[in-house]
Amino acid sequence: MIVVNTEFVPGREITESLGLVRGSTIRAKHLGKDLLAGLRTIVGGEIKEYTEMLIESRNESVKRMQAEAERLGADAIVNVRFVTSQVLAGAAELLAYGTAVKLTPKS
Repeated sequence: MIVVNTEFVPGREITESLGLVRGSTIRAKHLGKDLLAGLRTIVGGEIKEYTEMLIESRNESVKRMQAEAERLGADAIVNVRFVTSQVLAGAAELLAYGTAVKLTPKS
């Protein structure tokens, strides 16, 4: 599955738009890692526990978005975007969305 954040796929022509596809997940770290992250806000630096959580969330959201596109018979997802929002303290939702399309080689 081709996944791009542009409105086109280089060398390919979009022949059909299959509609919006999306995937989301809500993640939280366990209390121990949440406490470590809280301490890190005091001393400064990267909060690796949350970086890790967002990487996992992004990967899962894209995987779910691709699965929805595959069910529609898509060849690619174009114009992909990510949105994140805090649901609870220490828990965030990450949503990936884009347009599922059918492709052919450019003539």
